[in-house]
Amino acid sequence: MKKLIFVNGTMGAGKTTVCRLLRDQLAPCAFLDGDWCWDMAPFSVTEENKTMVMDNIAYLLRSFLNNSSFEHVLFCWVMQDEAIAEHILERLQGCSYELYFFTLLPDEDTLRARLEKDVRAGLRTADVIPRSIARLPLYQNMTTEKIEVSHLTAQETALLLERLVRCGRGI
Repeated sequence: MKKLIFVNGTMGAGKTTVCRLLRDQLAPCAFLDGDWCWDMAPFSVTEENKTMVMDNIAYLLRSFLNNSSFEHVLFCWVMQDEAIAEHILERLQGCSYELYFFTLLPDEDTLRARLEKDVRAGLRTADVIPRSIARLPLYQNMTTEKIEVSHLTAQETALLLERLVRCGRGI
């Protein structure tokens, strides 16, 4: 059975970096970063755009799940509310998969350091730091497999997730 792997966490937790590594480790694997569906200028959060993004995510995930070329389908996104994931999963009804749902949780100091590094490199704006830190507590009570990443490299985190998926340990 195909494995659908959600990797969750606040901005700067390391989701995209870890998933790029994990994609290659779990080949044949398709990878979708939910942020790609929001890549627009100007960035505009409207009801119409939110609906479009969710439609696109569901369409791509369903397409990956229905494609015989892939054994694993990897999806990462900031999903600070379980209702977001549930909404996506509802749209995948009829697809056959085993779900794995991981949350990457850095501590506040690690998160701040990662985001400050991205700000210095011009990859993010400084306003992301307080917004991301404020979201950290929202992930604590989610029904996901929590991975404390403060003292793990992206490579170590990807290897850990690979082991958990391969041994069938998921939410």
